[in-house]
Amino acid sequence: MKDGFGRRVTYLRLSVTELCNLRCRYCMPAEGICKKRHEDMMTEEETIRAVRAAASLGISKVRITGGEPLVKKNILSICEKTAAVPGIRQVCMTTNGTLLAGMAGPLKEAGVARLNLSLDTLDRDRYRSMTRVGSLDDALAGLEAALSAGFEQVKINAVLIGGFNDEEIPALAALTKDYPADVRFIELMPMGTEFGETAYLPCDTVLERLPELRPEEPDGGVARLYRLPGAKGRVGLISPVSSHFCGSCSRLRLTADGKVKPCLHSPAEYGIRGLDEEGMRQVMLQAIQAKPRQHDPLWEGQGSGAGRTMNQIGG
Repeated sequence: MKDGFGRRVTYLRLSVTELCNLRCRYCMPAEGICKKRHEDMMTEEETIRAVRAAASLGISKVRITGGEPLVKKNILSICEKTAAVPGIRQVCMTTNGTLLAGMAGPLKEAGVARLNLSLDTLDRDRYRSMTRVGSLDDALAGLEAALSAGFEQVKINAVLIGGFNDEEIPALAALTKDYPADVRFIELMPMGTEFGETAYLPCDTVLERLPELRPEEPDGGVARLYRLPGAKGRVGLISPVSSHFCGSCSRLRLTADGKVKPCLHSPAEYGIRGLDEEGMRQVMLQAIQAKPRQHDPLWEGQGSGAGRTMNQIGG
């Protein structure tokens, strides 16, 4: 399915919960969020119905997100049923990794092919400060479990934050020497973050700190790819602020409370809860046609127009 600007939409980011076991400072308030009523959220049946509707429009890749998807009690069932939908060729997941030690194997068996793990620091005190409640040891155990489980690909996502983890750029990138995983540095987006103007760093900062990086061929994703000499994995740079990739956007988002978002940084939402599969399909078709050419510029003085925090949309 193509949108109004000729972009083929093939990728659904599917949030299954707004809840998380961490309280990362760029994502959630310290006290967490007000838990919505069960009847206000998508049921498992509705979620899979939505995946079928999306597949009928040409969606072939689904990334399951949250909040933290692994706090969802029926997450394995959702993954297995999503992977079984005709037309869905790849199921991925983004997770903070802290619950992966006991879940990596079952997720792989349920049909999840690729994992993205959020890891912004390798310093235990900083990790605790950033997540407010988390343990770096749990995150690293999750990474080890993911690599041992035999997923097609494991990626580590690190949000660049000036004055917090910028001095760790070499150490984070060096994970690609020890592990067959990609480390992707992502620019901090102005979405309700408590960090100030000095926290934003363009991804080119990574190239300045690591001049030994060598370009790699693109793989069809949004990251510019590089490799350290002799590394097993790659370094990726994702620049939603300094150099947006709207021109090649193939995404549609579905929130855990049943709202289709054509664009992350737009307040536009289209509700699908309570609809049958054809009704969902028609709403998604409408949302695809409503995808904007690009979102408004992002900087500290001009925040995202998303209307929600990331945990409420799907990371």
